[in-house]
Amino acid sequence: MVALLVAGCGTGAGGDARTPTSGGSEPSSSGPPAIEFTPKSGVSSASPVGEIGARAKNAKFTEVVMTNASGEKVESSLKNNGRSWSVQEPLGYGKTYEVVAKATGANGEKLTESSRFTTLTPENLTHVSMNPLDGQTVGVGQPLAFYFSEDAPAPVRERAEKAIDISTDPQVRGEFYWFDDREVHWRPKEYWEPGTEITIDVNVYGKNLGNGVYGESDRHATVKIGDEVILRADAASHRMKVTVNGEVKRTIPVSLGRPSYPSHNGTHVVMRKHDTYMMDSTTYGLGLDEGGYRTEVEWAVRISNGGEFLHAAPWSVGDQGERNVSHGCINMSTADAKWVYDLIKKGDVVEVTNSKGGELASWDGFGDWQVPWSEWTSGNS
Repeated sequence: MVALLVAGCGTGAGGDARTPTSGGSEPSSSGPPAIEFTPKSGVSSASPVGEIGARAKNAKFTEVVMTNASGEKVESSLKNNGRSWSVQEPLGYGKTYEVVAKATGANGEKLTESSRFTTLTPENLTHVSMNPLDGQTVGVGQPLAFYFSEDAPAPVRERAEKAIDISTDPQVRGEFYWFDDREVHWRPKEYWEPGTEITIDVNVYGKNLGNGVYGESDRHATVKIGDEVILRADAASHRMKVTVNGEVKRTIPVSLGRPSYPSHNGTHVVMRKHDTYMMDSTTYGLGLDEGGYRTEVEWAVRISNGGEFLHAAPWSVGDQGERNVSHGCINMSTADAKWVYDLIKKGDVVEVTNSKGGELASWDGFGDWQVPWSEWTSGNS
């Protein structure tokens, strides 16, 4: 496990390559002028995000041009008063590049040298999806989730974790937890503090993630934690208390899952919402001839992948606040459901208690908070 607080800057596909160092700003007259290339000419498996540059010894560069196989120039710049040179854009996988460097020695000698190298060709490329996305404002229960694509072998977990930089303001300790070989989440011990700014950099491009896998591209996101919105639904009292930043805004009569289809207890996290949604029991194996349903509802908010929603249920208004009659969802009147829908956002928290059902599974939707912190931090890699 890797605990990341404030991440350091790394070299990714979109960053400057490291520049070979050189001492002094003027060429020395001791020794003949020379040009050193990094990587050396003839290399066939250079990292596209490694050291790509050149150094002038006892000389100063007058011009350095790097071109790809199509003859197009690669963006680059001279540094250290002409003593060094480096590229300023990411290179491609499996591409051949040529560098032509011209320099003048301390005694006026003219020097022209060239280098030709090829970047590595990965056996497999993996694409990393993430949730939440750049620019989103989410609730205090939102974990940071990363998914490595199915079209490549799974990465080595330790290498994958090291490639993901997470920084927060204010600082908070967080840990990774793997749900399977391709899905890893990061969260703090407690719910996020409202107003927290999160910066995520998935620096996988050009990185060897193990098992012959390299990253297809880097990912970046800046995410903000919004107001603390927590809904507490009690299956025994048939009431749901809604708080915003600790203040009770409304107590709503509700109906949860009936005894034969009870709601799951535990901490649910809002995944997405729909102004209208077709509820279809056949999607989880309950046929229409077995008491199932296919009903379009309004103001639906998904809180698990197993089919639990908050939604309007005008047909059960007489039961709301009195008894549990749903198939596992939290039923409300149309007016209350619309109010909740307008208030709630992805990452907000819905805590269910006193249901006759079991506990929400940690892998069902964002059931991350169902995993005790001691288990989360002890690692499963």
